[in-house]
Amino acid sequence: MTVVHKAVDNGERIIAIARTWLGTPYRHQACTKGAGADCLGLIRGVWQELLGQEPEAPPPYTADWMETSGDEQLWRAADRLLKPGVGDRLGEVLLFRMHRRSPAKHLAILANSKSDPTIIHAYSGRAVIESPLGESWHRRIVAAFRFPKEA
Repeated sequence: MTVVHKAVDNGERIIAIARTWLGTPYRHQACTKGAGADCLGLIRGVWQELLGQEPEAPPPYTADWMETSGDEQLWRAADRLLKPGVGDRLGEVLLFRMHRRSPAKHLAILANSKSDPTIIHAYSGRAVIESPLGESWHRRIVAAFRFPKEA
């Protein structure tokens, strides 16, 4: 069965769902609200609440996200499963490259306006948090995506 998707325009709903994850402890490869999540686990959890079952399970991954090989595994998955975004719409999924020569390996949800932008993300060593999208984060954005919606 082929599933046709169209973009979800309700950024506020996505942000509201993501905010219910705030305070969830950081746990590598986890995706359970209140118990543990990493940045991908947060996006997966929002997907599940917004759209239902995920179209594919992520493969096992290390915390370095292919740094030694340079493989853009996370970016390819986002291209495959999400819709292109512009990077300034509420509820968009932002993809970050943490180091210039490393693959993109961090995800966040844009959660506040242009005048005071924030992101919701699972931050290693902390928890799911909402933090300012300051210059240090902004310059690391390499792509933006929107959640799909079944037609």
